[in-house]
Amino acid sequence: MNEAKNREVGIFRFGVIHDFVSVPTLDWGEQERLLKEKCDRKWTIPYSSRTRLTRSTILRWIKRYKDSNGNLESLYPVSRSDQGVSRGMDEETSLALIGLRKELPKATVPVLIETMEKRKLVSPGVKLNLPTVYRFLHQHNLMNLKQGKPIDRRKFEVELPNDLWQSDVMHGPLVEAQGKMKKTYLLAFIDDHSRLVPHGQFYLSERLDSYLDALEQALLKRGLPRKLYLDNGPAFRSKHLEHVTASLGIALIHARPYKPQGKGKIERFFRTVRMQFLPGFKGKLLEELNEAFELWLDNIYHQRKHSSTGQSPFERFTAHMECLRAASKELRDFFRKPARRRVAKDRTITLDGKLYEAPVALIGKQVQLLYHENRPERVEVLYNQKSYGFLNLLDLHINARVKRDKNSGTEVNLSDPPSKYQGGELWANRRRNP
Repeated sequence: MNEAKNREVGIFRFGVIHDFVSVPTLDWGEQERLLKEKCDRKWTIPYSSRTRLTRSTILRWIKRYKDSNGNLESLYPVSRSDQGVSRGMDEETSLALIGLRKELPKATVPVLIETMEKRKLVSPGVKLNLPTVYRFLHQHNLMNLKQGKPIDRRKFEVELPNDLWQSDVMHGPLVEAQGKMKKTYLLAFIDDHSRLVPHGQFYLSERLDSYLDALEQALLKRGLPRKLYLDNGPAFRSKHLEHVTASLGIALIHARPYKPQGKGKIERFFRTVRMQFLPGFKGKLLEELNEAFELWLDNIYHQRKHSSTGQSPFERFTAHMECLRAASKELRDFFRKPARRRVAKDRTITLDGKLYEAPVALIGKQVQLLYHENRPERVEVLYNQKSYGFLNLLDLHINARVKRDKNSGTEVNLSDPPSKYQGGELWANRRRNP
């Protein structure tokens, strides 16, 4: 305790014993009456949760005060001479507990006590209990060994806009959708240098397709970042996302598991959304929520001076426009999902339950397909990095009318006029021998 606290305790103790030390002598009966009265009384003891005083405690204070010839400081709290040494354990048991803790740094206190007893490391007559062991481990800084050394975390900011984007998902409010109240998810990106938000949008799910849609819109609006810093959610760990970012020349970086401190800027933005945007939103539909959010983002958040940078996000982002990489005109093609298939002998390829026809030259070849799941009619086929165009959905009825010349492999459609094939000669033969 400091001097002020010691003085307060000393004054309290003097108030308890003054009846005994203010007169030269007290007869035995009067002293016992006063002791009983003070022991039965409830006290407000400074810096203590106790409310009662024992007979031996009061007598000890009286003796200390008289022995010091009435010095108030004799009633000050006395630091323990055995500070840091457990009075419930002997030295041998204490050393054994320290060694066991270092051997089992992640073990809980009940497990430590059980292990001490099983290995017979407790001295005879010593009983280990939870409060004693907890207090002992705290005194010796042994409670948090599993946390290891403190981590050197440093505040940072990249030098230019679009050097680094942080991205994450925030749980949003409920909206009416399909006749039900459904939860929304805000998928957003923030530029580390300027704090500008390239894009943010509420969705009804946090799946990969929602995230890719948000990313595509962010890239179209603000160009390509050099690095994208993400959490470890399932959507952020997908192979498809890795393929998209790598194709665009964007380095994908994931935060260490259970270490959210690195994404401080996006988390701070989400807190701003919760405190400043959501309380003022009064709509019920997803479209209303996104429309209001976009207006707030462009007209308020991007135009207001940021406390960390001293500039508005829009002003700081646009100060270095020469550093930005514009998105490709064919940006949507980079978001196509890749798949590998082998072309069957009948030229067919199966993809997502649909049959397609590939060029004859690719029969038996392992090819790569690039496609959007919501556009099954646009599936591009590549072999050895060369594009062979878009596949056609298989139509069995059309194929039933198509014949092939055994010599040239040329497709012959029986619905074509005779003049199309060798002056009608081939067509006539096919008609006679279908």
